[in-house]
Amino acid sequence: MIYDVSDDEKKQAKWPHDLFLINLIGNHILTFVATLGMASSWAWPMLSVPVISFTILGIIFFRGKRSRTQDSWYVMCHWQLAVRRSLFFIKMMLVLMMIAAFGVYGYMELGWMKEAVYAVIGGGCILPIMVTTLVLILMESDALHQAEKGEIPEKIVKLFPNPKVKVVDSNKFYQT
Repeated sequence: MIYDVSDDEKKQAKWPHDLFLINLIGNHILTFVATLGMASSWAWPMLSVPVISFTILGIIFFRGKRSRTQDSWYVMCHWQLAVRRSLFFIKMMLVLMMIAAFGVYGYMELGWMKEAVYAVIGGGCILPIMVTTLVLILMESDALHQAEKGEIPEKIVKLFPNPKVKVVDSNKFYQT
């Protein structure tokens, strides 16, 4: 549904999606590729990717919690949408870090060949994070567009209802 919100609210509602996209595109794609080039000689810069990611996600969580009391309903709903997607991303990264740790453990303690570790980490960690990052980029790009139009996904509206807000268009399939 499209709601009657001011341009200032639309601008504020774009911030959580911008932050999340910066994390996904700027950090998980660009920074990862930049540090991957150095990984053969010096692997420590690759740790900057999860550190930066968890920092940005922490900012999204902190600001999302604060938005419940300080922002308008429309802006708060977009922060909560970004928080929900960030939470999913964190859970997925934690599971993949456990898989990577298992691969390292297998190499160090169980005597696995390094090729087996590459298969576990590459197929069990890097590929899923790449696919999830791509899907989240698409979802957040759409959410950014929705924030600009004055739209909120129905799932978020059901979680955070506000009967006072004015609906401009409730038609789900509309022409722009």
